[in-house]
Amino acid sequence: MHADTVRYHESLAAADRETCERLAREIARALPEAENKVWHAHPVWFLDGNPVVGYSKLKDGVRLLFWSGQSFGTAGLAKEGKFKAAEARYASVDDVDAKVLRKWLAESRDVQWDYKNLVRRKGQLERLK
Repeated sequence: MHADTVRYHESLAAADRETCERLAREIARALPEAENKVWHAHPVWFLDGNPVVGYSKLKDGVRLLFWSGQSFGTAGLAKEGKFKAAEARYASVDDVDAKVLRKWLAESRDVQWDYKNLVRRKGQLERLK
């Protein structure tokens, strides 16, 4: 895990830190080849420079975001924003369903929209996988 992600976790209250650390472990296990860094102030994992999953602390818990999540076949994610992103929210670590999370993480590798080149394509997303 990137040192900036560790610092991000250290800045959180104990309950939120526990949730984020659980998510980070699951992400690292499922996507060991992914690059992790803090991007726009939140931990994000990238495959070939393309953001695939990240999380952030919100007022009422932790939001897990999949950039291509609207295209996943596994249910449980809510639409987020105007592109293809989808999210899950956790009020506590007990809300994290590891079995479903692992399915989403597997899909994040296999289902990707090209966010890396979004600006170059003037806001048009293209499917990578």
